[in-house]
Amino acid sequence: MRRYVPFAIIALVGLLTVGVATAVYRAKMHRPKPPVSASAASPSPGISPSAVPAEAKEDENIHARGPQNAPVTMEVYGDFQCPSCAIATGMIDELEKEYSGKLRVIFRQFPLAMHQHAVKAAMAAEAAGLQGHFWEMHDMLYKNQPVWSKASDPSAFFGAYAESLGLDGGQFALDAKSPEVQARIISEGDAGVARGVKNTPTIFVDGVEVLNAFRREVLQQAIEGALAQKKKG
Repeated sequence: MRRYVPFAIIALVGLLTVGVATAVYRAKMHRPKPPVSASAASPSPGISPSAVPAEAKEDENIHARGPQNAPVTMEVYGDFQCPSCAIATGMIDELEKEYSGKLRVIFRQFPLAMHQHAVKAAMAAEAAGLQGHFWEMHDMLYKNQPVWSKASDPSAFFGAYAESLGLDGGQFALDAKSPEVQARIISEGDAGVARGVKNTPTIFVDGVEVLNAFRREVLQQAIEGALAQKKKG
């Protein structure tokens, strides 16, 4: 799915003005998440050799699942309203189980301007993350994508999901509209653009973009190739 306009334009259709978003562009989140390190390796079959390496520094705000010292790191640039992302998420869930202890998955926000509710969904996930439930909301948004994505205003659905997760509803509602949350999403998307991300899902394995990542066997081949490189090293 094509990203037809620059990511920064998303701010225009968000809940805040561009001026406010820009002012807090580099602000840190108030409730940090566990740190993570990302590794880099040589290209494996089926992956692009021109991709930018994954971050080496720990990021206190990163959304990661899997052991921090896992030999392979997979980064997923996703849009919660993207049907292809929902499909890819199912495949990645299976791979996480298959490579338990060997694979660390990092989710990075990249809502596309072409999707009406993508930004609101991203903010809902971030708001849940501030209460320690990012991945639960992540899974719930993809699972229920056919429902909330067709609503004229999905806010009620997001609030219901937050309630089902036992979150503080009032705080969730505030965080889902906060300039800090929107700034994080904009910043993460801009960082993706700098890495060459144009559509979703875009997936990197150990910092190298996986081509044709819509197929499970391609993702598995990339993981196996990265593991083989680690053994050689």
